[in-house]
Amino acid sequence: MHRTPRRHPRRTRRALGLALAAVLLTAGTTACGGSGDDGSGSSGNAPASADTGTGTGPKQGVVLDNPFDKPELVLTDTDGETYDLVEETEGHPTLIYFGYTHCPDVCPLTMSNIAVAKSKLPEAEQEKLRVVFVTSDPERDTPESLGEWLRAQDPDFIGLTGDFEKIRAGARSLGISLEPPVEDENGDIVSSHGTQVLAFLPKDDRAHVLYTEDVPVETYEKDLPALAQGKLP
Repeated sequence: MHRTPRRHPRRTRRALGLALAAVLLTAGTTACGGSGDDGSGSSGNAPASADTGTGTGPKQGVVLDNPFDKPELVLTDTDGETYDLVEETEGHPTLIYFGYTHCPDVCPLTMSNIAVAKSKLPEAEQEKLRVVFVTSDPERDTPESLGEWLRAQDPDFIGLTGDFEKIRAGARSLGISLEPPVEDENGDIVSSHGTQVLAFLPKDDRAHVLYTEDVPVETYEKDLPALAQGKLP
């Protein structure tokens, strides 16, 4: 009798990783809460045909076949001090996300999900983990305003701001697209940006796991214990 082979979740995620990363490199951006929003919180950055899970249950992160190098970004943190991303996060499990504080939906939800999952880690593992939010709207996201916004999520989250073109170059090195903030027809300033979260492991300081915006808090709760220990989930 012929038996259909079972799909292994880890292998499925690895096989999808390279294909999804290649698509994301060429994906466009959609403004948070803009006309591209379908009402479900999705901004369309992940291709509809790319299944990042195993077919059942919540969406999962994607283990990348070709990990991304950490971008060499030197920006300004929420204390107004120079922050060298590579140097400051070296040897630490690190999550990096590009967004902006005036975002009405995806950005606060993503950071809240990470904050909730992080709060459930043992204290020692929380101290190892670095969560970095890089603004896509540096003109409005000053160190002071960025710091105030992040403290409402988690006081240990790292916020970075600075020159937009420098930030955009760093995002592009991770396959994330950013567009300069623009004024929409209602007079609101809108920042269009990719919504991926990249997880870097301390063993080589490279991004091995990618999370799309539809990944729920349960996935972060499941994955962060392994990531905080420097392991693949």
